[in-house]
Amino acid sequence: MTREMMNALPLLVTVLQLQLLSFLAAAVGYSNGFFYQDNGNGNGEKEIYFNGVRLHVETTEGPVFAVRGSSATLPCHYRYEPELSIPRRTRVKWSWLPADRGHETDVLVALGQLHRSFGDFKGRVRLRRSMPGEVSLVIAKLQLNDTGRYRCKVIDGLEDESITIDLALRGVVFPYQPSGGRYHLNFGMAQKACEEQDSALATFDQLFSAWEEGLDWCNAGWLADGTVQYPITMPRKACGGADMAPGIRNYGARHRHAHHYDAFCFSSSLKGHVYFLQQPHGLNFTEATQICEGDGAKIAKVGQLYAAWRFMGLDRCDAGWLADGSVRYPIAHPRPNCGPPEPGVRSFGFPYYHHRHGVYCYISH
Repeated sequence: MTREMMNALPLLVTVLQLQLLSFLAAAVGYSNGFFYQDNGNGNGEKEIYFNGVRLHVETTEGPVFAVRGSSATLPCHYRYEPELSIPRRTRVKWSWLPADRGHETDVLVALGQLHRSFGDFKGRVRLRRSMPGEVSLVIAKLQLNDTGRYRCKVIDGLEDESITIDLALRGVVFPYQPSGGRYHLNFGMAQKACEEQDSALATFDQLFSAWEEGLDWCNAGWLADGTVQYPITMPRKACGGADMAPGIRNYGARHRHAHHYDAFCFSSSLKGHVYFLQQPHGLNFTEATQICEGDGAKIAKVGQLYAAWRFMGLDRCDAGWLADGSVRYPIAHPRPNCGPPEPGVRSFGFPYYHHRHGVYCYISH
């Protein structure tokens, strides 16, 4: 072997080592510890830049609060560390886990300026990009069932990061039982009963907030997640025991078809207003419905009366028919001869339809 060949041996070994490393990387997915992306962010020749950049996705702490019919913005921002001088191409996906803890579903997917929305969110959602890295979700015309946990995921090639943020509606929780009396509703019937009264089954968080505000009710009712619970602020023997601390009594998850309870419904703000009508000799139920319709309105639902009491301060010491055949009246400022000393919606139950009362009507704006 000549001297020139001896001198070339180290270089040949080095080349062979590099080729071997390249082969192993392709065969077993070798990683050198750097973060890299392959979403149109290479050099156009299918080569990936190993740039040591980390993707971060961030939001604000705590839930976002809103009311029905309004818009809400769920904040989401992403950034790179270290900061990049050239923008990168990313994909954004927003998804939603309902308050009843059902399946997580897609809300919106965006790639650059292109986006697509899904399901009940179609046409109601968009991305806000008011600054670099912002991909906040704007939801318009909020509905009662929009509450829950939302996930913002930013995808850059092989890397993705996500955050979650809760959306909660401000509203009022009320116990509901139909004209048949106590404990006549299975889960599906409870859902329908609340919907018929312009409301939705309450979530645990909504019931807990109502309990913190003083709701005390000794009948167990369905919640949106399929559990059966009831709130007690004044412990007593018939309501879980006099020796128990105040709190939410929990029966746990019950059979959604076989078991029957009451319901806890949740209503939020109105796009119209509730008002009272009366005739000198009162109105039976049929006449009450007709007089509202003749006034260009409809007979009010229970959820609408509660919302008007809670959000508009409706205060009337006159009993009136509602759409479900019950007779109730709202008191925002307690006074003698108008029921208990606490504010609330008083109920006379479900009288015979020929009884004569006033009526609460609802007209939308």
